[in-house]
Amino acid sequence: MTPAALLSLLRNALRILPVVAVACTLHLYYYPYIQGCAFPLPPSATNASEPVTNSTDLDGRIKTRPTPAPFRLLTLADPQLEGDTSIPIYGRSPIFHLEWAFKHLTFQTEQPSLRKRLRQVTHDLIDVFFDDIPDTLESIRKHIDLFGNDFYLAHIYRTLNWWTNPTHVTVLGDLLGSQWIGDPEFEKRSWRFWNRAFKGGERIPDEIAQYPAEDYNVSGILGVEDSEEAALWRRRFINVAGNHDIGYAGDLTPERLERFEAAFGKAAYELRFELPIEDPVVNATIFDPDTNTESNRLVPELRIVNINNMNLDTPALNQSLQDDTYAFINAVIHTASAVEYKGHFTLVLTHMPLYKPEGICVDAPFFDFHEAHEGGGVKEQNQLSADASKGFLEGIYGLNGDANAPAGGIGRKGLIMNGHDHAGCDTYHFINQSLPGDERRWQVARWDTARDDDLPGHPGIPGIREITVRSMMADFHGNAGLLSIWFDQDSWEWKYEWATCQLGRQYYWWFVHSFDIVLIMALIGYVGLEMAIASGFDAEKWIEQTFLTPSTSPSTSTRENGANAGGPKHEDRTTRI
Repeated sequence: MTPAALLSLLRNALRILPVVAVACTLHLYYYPYIQGCAFPLPPSATNASEPVTNSTDLDGRIKTRPTPAPFRLLTLADPQLEGDTSIPIYGRSPIFHLEWAFKHLTFQTEQPSLRKRLRQVTHDLIDVFFDDIPDTLESIRKHIDLFGNDFYLAHIYRTLNWWTNPTHVTVLGDLLGSQWIGDPEFEKRSWRFWNRAFKGGERIPDEIAQYPAEDYNVSGILGVEDSEEAALWRRRFINVAGNHDIGYAGDLTPERLERFEAAFGKAAYELRFELPIEDPVVNATIFDPDTNTESNRLVPELRIVNINNMNLDTPALNQSLQDDTYAFINAVIHTASAVEYKGHFTLVLTHMPLYKPEGICVDAPFFDFHEAHEGGGVKEQNQLSADASKGFLEGIYGLNGDANAPAGGIGRKGLIMNGHDHAGCDTYHFINQSLPGDERRWQVARWDTARDDDLPGHPGIPGIREITVRSMMADFHGNAGLLSIWFDQDSWEWKYEWATCQLGRQYYWWFVHSFDIVLIMALIGYVGLEMAIASGFDAEKWIEQTFLTPSTSPSTSTRENGANAGGPKHEDRTTRI
């Protein structure tokens, strides 16, 4: 290739590559728009609690479009921020074996004989190449990966928060990557969580995160988008405690719980949001203990219950903490509205999924326990036990297999959301009241299957949906959930819709930013080259001399010159006849 052709190729490449870079960058930063990610809209906005927004088109016709749902929850799960303890050479020197080889050679260690000393030196020197060097290189890669992962998570949160405009945000547990880290490492990861991965977010103040009580304060008003209070809730994170934050029942200690709550907020509390009804005629239909005792309508209220369910199952390392958890759940049950009334919606946020038979979700039921000398508590579990799960269904939601129970056993309206199973799962828990008593038990089906079988809302089959949110980690494609909840005045019930949005693997994030940086550097160099050419610099000659002209070996040149110029000349000894 000639210098002119090479220069032309460079110019053409730098005309095309910026277009590719801009396209990739726009796709990365506008991926929610390109994928159509948005909070689901209410199907109509014909009632007073869902006002209609009017606009005029180019022909002067009035167009009607529904406003967004008054409650829009950006749902994230299991970011699991790793740290120094995930680095191979954490806590030791990068030349660990070389240092020990030196100690052996300088007789700083005890060895029974010179032969064994030399053998140990040989082993350490071999380990330098098979352990120290690979571990050091992997540690450098891991440092870069941890740094990039923070900004990958930040990109998901920042982009979706900007584009979808949620009213509230939750992280469903496993904010950090290990419950076993010490306090200094915990503080480092907590700082990264708030200042890098989820910059701009805030923990919920302790005075706002209230314990369930009959006499409670309303946490906020829904449906008001531009108030200072609404702006506050957009920044506040409803953080759920996960096993990698505080441990399982056999790991959970007061110290682990206290440091989590200090950094991320209380592990168990409730929030109550009201939706005002502005129509006085509709307001007159709401229950009032003095003027309207016959009504079963309550003021529309959304109750969010954040439950630490990490120590519901036994045995637990700390019985007092487990008693606190059960006391909290009992308080939630005793302060709930009667199942006969309508207008309230209970959204339970927790980490550990409810029990499901094997084959329903990716994670099958699994329990493991510590050794007796370690306390014998729960060491690991994939789901709650069936009995603990029953407490959620029958206790918090009042669902019942007996058709003669209050309100026919249909229970309270609501939804359960959790994490832990990184692959995610969407299920429906139900019980068939028409079965004989000895066959009547809780069953679980995938949500799509349950909906196809017309189970949700079917008479005689009380049930509730459970959404296990897929992890936002890169291995699970940077997933996020979008939950919309709105109030339907005609049925006097809350309704909801769920959607998901995925960024993709972290490789794409790394590629786009690396490609942009390299291209910017190339463009700067190219501008400098063009300026030099304009000043008289012979670029083609420089390219030929630098890249195209093969180098000549000095020794070969000398031999060739010696043979052609300085060597003796031989006479023609041919005999003439």
